Amino acid sequence: MTATRGHRITVEQGTEHVRAVHDGQVLAESRRPLVLRETGCPVRYYLPPEDVRADLLAPSDTSTHCPFKGDASYWSLPGAADLVWAYPDPKPEVAAIKDHFCFYATETVAD
Repeated sequence: MTATRGHRITVEQGTEHVRAVHDGQVLAESRRPLVLRETGCPVRYYLPPEDVRADLLAPSDTSTHCPFKGDASYWSLPGAADLVWAYPDPKPEVAAIKDHFCFYATETVAD
């Protein structure tokens, strides 16, 4: 956990069944997501790389900087720019998310 002036981030091992789908195609599916909770942001699921169809994704030139997590790299699909991101070298406080993929749109699947 990290907390700065009222800003807080936690990363926990989740047990949810999470799926990322775009235009009917499953891009990722995991039963072992990392759950990141950050002040002022929606809950995000970071999925292990082996649970992501990285072969469908093309690296993007986009990168962003978060003062709490570090620098993010992005991947796209044809017609869907910057659909997913990851932190290749996250800050130590959130080191667990290293190389895990996060999608803007995920769904929790009821088993």
